[in-house]
Amino acid sequence: MDFPIFFNSPKRLTRVSAWHEHIPFALFLIELLKPEMIVELGTHCGDSYCAFCQAVYELKLNAHCFAVDTWTGDEHAGFYGPEVLQDLRAHHDPLYGSFSRLIQSTFDEARAYFADGMITLLHIDGCHTYEAVKHDFESWLPKLSGRGVILFHDTNVRERDFGVWRLWEELRHRYPHFEFVHGHGLGVLGVGTDQPRLLRNLYESSGKEIAKIREFFFRLGHRLTLQGESEQTIRTLSSELQERAQTIEALERTVRELPHLEATLSQIRSSQGWRALQHYYRLRDYLLPQASFRRRRAYDAIVQWVRRQLSPHHENS
Repeated sequence: MDFPIFFNSPKRLTRVSAWHEHIPFALFLIELLKPEMIVELGTHCGDSYCAFCQAVYELKLNAHCFAVDTWTGDEHAGFYGPEVLQDLRAHHDPLYGSFSRLIQSTFDEARAYFADGMITLLHIDGCHTYEAVKHDFESWLPKLSGRGVILFHDTNVRERDFGVWRLWEELRHRYPHFEFVHGHGLGVLGVGTDQPRLLRNLYESSGKEIAKIREFFFRLGHRLTLQGESEQTIRTLSSELQERAQTIEALERTVRELPHLEATLSQIRSSQGWRALQHYYRLRDYLLPQASFRRRRAYDAIVQWVRRQLSPHHENS
């Protein structure tokens, strides 16, 4: 029996969980829209983008996919090194490399490589200030096809200098739309005039229908949040168990070496140098005050003598 694609488990769930709760809808959207070209602006660890690619692969669609990012981070996602892109490539390339590309570039630089009217689905998830997201929308809008849909993440974040919600308030009065409020918010904007029928039905949902649709996809997405948290807990516990195993191994090694250490200690205590040092301590404590300068000089002299007694050269001479 074939189940709807939104029940499928994502193949990529990283520690960056901000988009996890929207993955079921992302899979569903690809099935509804059947896009010829998908472009994502702002990919980071790639959980959302790999969900799009997974749906394209499983639905056997003839689509071209492109992820655009500098993979250095920004003020909202934080800054990071090349290991993030390396990890994404290790997952992405073997699975989706035949129809998808990861483009390391700024959004403005990459825009020149896309012809107008070619993109079916555009996901904008870069820098989240009002000015930045408005620039991304306006500069990429001509690239959308007649069936074009734009996704905006973080439409429900109203803190720091996040401004996606401000742009969304402006755009939703101009285009058919649907908004999910969970998972930091996801706006679905139908910018093309030739929207698929099922998407038009989504945009035209009544108040009760909107509530039911939101609840349905929230529950599906929250399942992935719990799954990601469980996997993280398992990784943490596995790391702790490995550390404890290493500690136990070190203790066992110490126990095995105890007879050798005891024999070495016994040899030291029976040596001429050790006996001389004990005689020195008793004589020093008897003849010299605790803080005496003479005591310090005598101590240095006797230490040098003991070292000579214990040196291999002395023993062989």
